[in-house]
Amino acid sequence: MAEEPFDPAVMLAALHDANVRFVLIGGMAAVLHGDVGVTLDIDIAPANDADNLIRLATALRALDARIRTDDVPQGLPFDCSAGFLRNLGPDAILNLTTRSGALDVSFTPAGTGGYQDLKRDAVTMDAAEGVTILVASLADVIRSKSAADREKDRRALPRLQELLERISEESGD
Repeated sequence: MAEEPFDPAVMLAALHDANVRFVLIGGMAAVLHGDVGVTLDIDIAPANDADNLIRLATALRALDARIRTDDVPQGLPFDCSAGFLRNLGPDAILNLTTRSGALDVSFTPAGTGGYQDLKRDAVTMDAAEGVTILVASLADVIRSKSAADREKDRRALPRLQELLERISEESGD
């Protein structure tokens, strides 16, 4: 699966079609807000109630999800079930490879309270034809990247903060 083309529309459609409740976070959320950065994965913060975990497991199976690892390019198989997802714990991050590219599932992204917290200020956007999703606010993307404090996030933060200021000025906030 390592050679699979990155197709975020397919991944988002699979999540949408399975009625998974999630907020898109990370670099792709920033791109949808107008960031010029490049990202090669999708990051989501799903709701972690039992029914949603069943739907998430269904979507992950439809995408042929496997655990992403540098040692095994095609990824490692895992028990892609609601029970497995439930047992991960609230701070878990699941780095996956799918037939449509990399997908990271974070139940409580850095600096946030998870789905309910991110949903509060999320905006609804069209991600693909017929696919409408919740996208974390740019302020929440910045908050999470600041808390994660990874090198790639530190490099992106000035650009994202400038974008947020420009958007705020244009909207009169």
